[in-house]
Amino acid sequence: MKIGELKVGMNGVTVEGTVTSKSETRSFISRKTGRRVWVAEAVLKDDSGEVILVLWNRQVELVDVGDKVLVKNGYVNEFKGNVQLNVGRNGSIEKL
Repeated sequence: MKIGELKVGMNGVTVEGTVTSKSETRSFISRKTGRRVWVAEAVLKDDSGEVILVLWNRQVELVDVGDKVLVKNGYVNEFKGNVQLNVGRNGSIEKL
């Protein structure tokens, strides 16, 4: 699937793209689990568009700017007016 085809509410998506930017990592205490979690946002781009890729915990260290990655079994949502691609419990991110 191409990044330009992603729509809010989609599940089970597989996309490939290049990381063009990555935010600073933030950490906070999860209200749900009471544990510290880390999060960063990366911009994932292909020839059809770009999307914010949300990176959680170990995923933050997995990708860097310039990496080509494959996201499998992701889902698309909207946060603060921005479309975001997330990798859930059953998904994965691989460097290519």
